[in-house]
Amino acid sequence: MRQWRLIDSGEGDAFFNMAIDEAIALTVMNGANPPTLRFYGWRIPSVSLGYFQRIDDIDLAYCIECNVPVVRRPTGGRAILHGDELTYSFSAQNSDEFSRGLRETYNLIGNAFFSAFQMVGLDVEMMAKRQKGSMLTRSPLCFNSTSLGEISLKGIKLLGSAQRRWREGFLQQGSIPYSIDEGMMHAVFKVSPQNLINLKGLNSFINLNKEALKSAITEAFEKTFNVRLLLSHPSRKETLLAERLLEEKYLRPEWNLSRGHQGETFLMLNDSK
Repeated sequence: MRQWRLIDSGEGDAFFNMAIDEAIALTVMNGANPPTLRFYGWRIPSVSLGYFQRIDDIDLAYCIECNVPVVRRPTGGRAILHGDELTYSFSAQNSDEFSRGLRETYNLIGNAFFSAFQMVGLDVEMMAKRQKGSMLTRSPLCFNSTSLGEISLKGIKLLGSAQRRWREGFLQQGSIPYSIDEGMMHAVFKVSPQNLINLKGLNSFINLNKEALKSAITEAFEKTFNVRLLLSHPSRKETLLAERLLEEKYLRPEWNLSRGHQGETFLMLNDSK
């Protein structure tokens, strides 16, 4: 049976969370490590922007005044206010079951999460068609819309995910919110949040803690991909690479506040060896 890695990092700051996700993806893509599922959280409420998202989608002045870190993800999608949640990342090479492109890979990973939510008693569904309407095209919030292949509960998005693909492999990042600070979300995004689920208020979720959900996701990944996930830690190479990415990218305003990054130079895969 194939063996993949499981890393449970606990809570971290916004900038290092993104740096270590990319560092893990780079080492996985060059074959130094097997496919890796990572769980983590956020020390304080933080905003992550999608790779191509405009900075004026958020109230940056409010974030600065209230000490809400703003970081740009290496993956796409729209903004998320992170807080009381379970965040994950998954990295693998573009081979075996992940060799058929972004959509198929996204659906495979989605199937694993779909199974995990069912294990913990949530009556979820996977969207079979794209959502239409102004909410989908205009809202800067990730959780204000549900689209093809995404998991929802009562028609409302339960898991927000985005993927970035390179020639050798990919990184997918996602967020499962437990509770929503609607006041802070309104202040950050300058719009009223809509169609949000408070998992902690659901009868089927009241007695479920984060460790139980992580266990269900781990089991679902193992069954979906016929692998064994071994608990591990980032390697020294990954930690050093993350520190480099932190200094050269994720702590820099030109990365976090710019859109598109047409002049960006990514680390080559052999830089992580």
